[in-house]
Amino acid sequence: MLAHITSSLYKLCSKDVVFEINKERRDAYERIKHELNNAPVLILPDFELPIKFYRDSACSQGLGAALHQRQIVDGEPREGDICYISRKLKDSEARYGATQTECLCLVWALEKLHYYLEGAVFEFYTDFTALTSLLNMKTTNRHMLRWKIAIQEYRGNLDIIYKEGKSHTNSDGLRRWPLDNVKSNPAYDPKGAAKIPIHFMEI
Repeated sequence: MLAHITSSLYKLCSKDVVFEINKERRDAYERIKHELNNAPVLILPDFELPIKFYRDSACSQGLGAALHQRQIVDGEPREGDICYISRKLKDSEARYGATQTECLCLVWALEKLHYYLEGAVFEFYTDFTALTSLLNMKTTNRHMLRWKIAIQEYRGNLDIIYKEGKSHTNSDGLRRWPLDNVKSNPAYDPKGAAKIPIHFMEI
């Protein structure tokens, strides 16, 4: 169903096509927002089952994270989406190196999604190989040390798994079009907010 709705938007990705947002494309965008923000796309987490935690970051763009879970629906296993969050990088964060940015993304997402993750068993998927050995990493960088300590809280429930970058289409899209880091964004840093709904970019 979503493929049919997005067909007019995908045409904008074609070669030699003028990027123009007309009524048909705006209506399609609004329809997608509605569909993604309503059942049965989003599911309630089952804390008896493992949660899949995806994140992605870009050194000059933003941070994004998504929670998924495989549940049995109508007798068949199905992976559903629990929630998505994103935000833009602060000016100081935009100067971080790749490893620092990836660690920042993990710690930020753990903080904002702790309502789902505290006490739960979850698999953390990353396309950055250095993060798979993060908990055993030796460093004198004060940011890295502080983040490493913050992650220790989840060590008993956290399994870090490497997954090729092209497989991260969910969180990758979020960090490429992150929401502004303002108080109206539930993933706002440093204060944040208790509710974590799905997020969209505005065009």
